[in-house]
Amino acid sequence: MKISFLIHNAYGIGGTITTTFNLAQALAERHDVEIVSVLRHRERPNFTPDPRVALRALVDLRHEKEHPLHERPAKVFPSAEYRYQQYSELTDQRIGEHLEAIEADVVIGTRPGINVHLALQAPRRVVRIGQEHLTLENHPPRLRTALRRAYPRLDALTTVTKADAADYRRRMLLPGVRVEALPNSVPDPALAAADGTAKVVVAAGRLVPVKRYDLLIEAFAPVAAAYPDWRLRIYGKGEEHDRLRRLIEDLGLWDNVFLMGAASPMEAEWVKGSIGAAASNFEPFGMTIVEAMRCGLPVVSTDCPYGPREIIEDGVDGRLVPVHDRDALSAALLELVRDDALRRRMGRAAVENGRRFAPGPVVAQAERLFDEVISARESGRPVVPERGGLRRVLAGRSFAARDAAYAAAGSVLRTVRTVRKGQR
Repeated sequence: MKISFLIHNAYGIGGTITTTFNLAQALAERHDVEIVSVLRHRERPNFTPDPRVALRALVDLRHEKEHPLHERPAKVFPSAEYRYQQYSELTDQRIGEHLEAIEADVVIGTRPGINVHLALQAPRRVVRIGQEHLTLENHPPRLRTALRRAYPRLDALTTVTKADAADYRRRMLLPGVRVEALPNSVPDPALAAADGTAKVVVAAGRLVPVKRYDLLIEAFAPVAAAYPDWRLRIYGKGEEHDRLRRLIEDLGLWDNVFLMGAASPMEAEWVKGSIGAAASNFEPFGMTIVEAMRCGLPVVSTDCPYGPREIIEDGVDGRLVPVHDRDALSAALLELVRDDALRRRMGRAAVENGRRFAPGPVVAQAERLFDEVISARESGRPVVPERGGLRRVLAGRSFAARDAAYAAAGSVLRTVRTVRKGQR
């Protein structure tokens, strides 16, 4: 089977890039796989591709940033999409030409705007699968409205959690489109799992407000007070760095909490710890949670939408605490810090339970999805049978009307702001 991924920029950094390369590498064991990057801005990708996976770009910004067509706004890529300003008539043209000539059996989009291109421009002879790496709820109403128009032309849509798949089925009118949860995978660790003896809590990710590292640092203060030999190491970079540094100083935690900067790969850092931690307000999946578990760390996490509760089994391989609840987060950390046997038992369970996110099970699910969609197409059967009847249709129309109303109100507000700005 020939499988082609279409991604925003394979030469950058981010969770979607990592998971795409991971899945492509695993699929390359038995299939002909390529990654096509819409944009390219540097010589080599940050993530080293498997030599069996072909990598190429459609628009090379090193040479084409000032191309006349790249200075005109995109017409196919939806304007409500987060990355819209990076797209143009040039990307529209190159993506369209690529899809028209594609020889793959399956083409996979990796973000909403690219999925729209697949839906509208990929030929019917190719199985068209859109991936959702965020969540439906995370998208603005105007984008959800645009997706409702395009997505019915897809064959399948995958989300990273079951909760988000349920949202798509309930809130979007996608007759004939198979919606299925396909979790991200984490490669098998190359190092021995942590043994739970190190007095270190590890957290990793972008230093941005939604990750709530400020809450984690505040929650760690009672831990440091009761067990001053324990440390919290936070890996990552981002806009919150200076504020978090000041918070550490204000709380007098300079001997216990450390901003470690970015580390890649993280595996060598996870195994130096005994507990993983995540304090996000929102987490579409929770890649770092899986990474920590696969390295033998029980994870204390906020029970935020959508991912953590589908990864962590509370009390077995980690702990789930309410979002924003500093005291509950602190108590859960203290529970694992003070109880060596519990911490080690949960660490062993984390390794065992984390195996369901290994490449093998995830790839097997992806292959089954591809095969079933191809088989249905070849036999003339629906890719997915209709379910829910009139009630489902009415619910979908209700959400569609609500989003359209919000989108219209937003458009009016933007017009008013533009007029006022011009009058200044």
